[in-house]
Amino acid sequence: MNVNGATPPKESEKSLNDKAKKNFSLLKRVFPYLKKHLPTLALVLCCTAVTAACEIILPLIVREITNAGIEDIASLTLKRIGLICVFYVALRAVSAFASYLQSYFGHSMGIKIENKMREDMFEHLQTLSFSFFDNTKVGQLMSRMTSDLFDVAEWAHHFPEMVFTTVVKFIASFFIFASMDIRFALAIFIMLPFMIILTKRSRKKMKDTFRQSRHQVGEINARLEDSLLGVRVVRSFTNEDVEREKMLRGCNEYVDIKKKSYKYMSQFHATVQLIDGLMYIAVVGLGAVFMKIGVTTPGDFAASLLLVSTLLSSIRSIVDFSEQFSRGITGVERFTEIMDVEPEITDSENACDIEDVQGDIELRDVSFSYVKGEKEILNNLSLHIKKGENIALVGPSGGGKTTLCNLLPRFYEAESGEILLDGKNIKNITLHSLRKNIGVVAQDVYLFSGTIRDNLLYGKADATDEEIIEAAKKAGAHEFISALPHGYDTYTGERGVKLSGGQKQRISIARVFLKDPPILLLDEATSALDNESERLVQESLERLAKGRTTLTIAHRLTTIRNADEIIVLTEDGIAEHGSHAELMQAGGIYANMYNMYSVM
Repeated sequence: MNVNGATPPKESEKSLNDKAKKNFSLLKRVFPYLKKHLPTLALVLCCTAVTAACEIILPLIVREITNAGIEDIASLTLKRIGLICVFYVALRAVSAFASYLQSYFGHSMGIKIENKMREDMFEHLQTLSFSFFDNTKVGQLMSRMTSDLFDVAEWAHHFPEMVFTTVVKFIASFFIFASMDIRFALAIFIMLPFMIILTKRSRKKMKDTFRQSRHQVGEINARLEDSLLGVRVVRSFTNEDVEREKMLRGCNEYVDIKKKSYKYMSQFHATVQLIDGLMYIAVVGLGAVFMKIGVTTPGDFAASLLLVSTLLSSIRSIVDFSEQFSRGITGVERFTEIMDVEPEITDSENACDIEDVQGDIELRDVSFSYVKGEKEILNNLSLHIKKGENIALVGPSGGGKTTLCNLLPRFYEAESGEILLDGKNIKNITLHSLRKNIGVVAQDVYLFSGTIRDNLLYGKADATDEEIIEAAKKAGAHEFISALPHGYDTYTGERGVKLSGGQKQRISIARVFLKDPPILLLDEATSALDNESERLVQESLERLAKGRTTLTIAHRLTTIRNADEIIVLTEDGIAEHGSHAELMQAGGIYANMYNMYSVM
């Protein structure tokens, strides 16, 4: 007994209520997408009503003919029969046209809903922080954006149709049965709740297994993507059998889950078939008894057999749709899980664009850790980089060099402290404006599948051919691009696989030349290159850095000798800073690192 004196609901009732609330909440999330197509939905439902009405009329025609044949066979003339047949053929023609409109406009509405949901999910994913993608498999996201949303779209337009046509058929059937005898109607319809009760458990298990299978499809996608993108590593280590075993294990898990779902689905259909038979025999038995006592005419009996067939076909459609409903509601649930993830980094209410960026950067007591509660990568770090300075960051791995570069464009958010750009807190600058003024050249170059021109245009979408060529020349890329079979229209392959590391790096530099940002972040941009490629790329980077505020992370210390200032960053913060000559003379960490590198 609770404080209000009311008896708390049983656990099963709570579960049922929670489930109903959850499903209703999911329906509300889809309704805004459906709302935009209400005129189309109204047309579809009208067509549904027409097809349902045409289906209901046949038992009435049979009833009329049967009663006429028994009561007054002379009244059943050829003309009357012909008129009835012509009327019914015309009715079926109308029904066929309505069915065509229902299918065409219904599916068109479904694909529009699917497309809009996919657009919204993709747009939302673009706003999520890097930490989300650090912990989420791309294959899972792909599964949610493709197969899940397809099921949602099918469910979204079939669900109103199915509910509406079922209601129409049930109401019409009930009144027709009631017109024969109200006891007949009650006897038939009282069996329907038993079907719901008997199939409830199987439906729940079906939904659970559908969710598991969706998750497993995402896992298979992730495994497949990982294996195919790393195919060169797989073959270089001759680990084809290892990858095959991983994929086989995932596929076998999927088979086991699907077998479970088919088991519950089979139980579901078997239960429905049993109730089908019970309803048929109930109609036959009750109809025979009612005819014997004179309550029902032979025409009513014949009509009732056809009517219950129509009713049961509608119920079977609901049964078949319940599988689609389970897939659809699962898809909605997985869609909302992504859409409910809040971006960790967003524009503040008073954020505004920044103009004429000079490139003066200041960090004041900045602290950061990738996981809250764990050891901080940066701890109360303070640093001032003046406009146009070329600053190099060196030090052991884990010192926070890359983290620092990730905090400047707000790829991650500092836990405490301030980062200022031209004296303005970067949290008060719009993300678009902030990142527009920062260029990044990383060690791991990502080229999109497409042509070299497509990848260069990523730096400036409206760049002219002259601007593209000029940027490529500055990056030292024009010569090798021109020598390719199709020049700037050469296909780069998946992630630029058809180009060498040095070529990809120079294209990425040309991309930044086109962007022309006042601030430049170079994250070990030459560490993975051979000596000749490193020389060419280094020359390009020096041209790129001229006149810009530049932060360079470097492991090859010979590439940063000319930096205005070198900062040695360790786990304890800034250990040393100064020019190359000053740090070498000091004989500290940097000098030891440089001497060690020179010996290697």
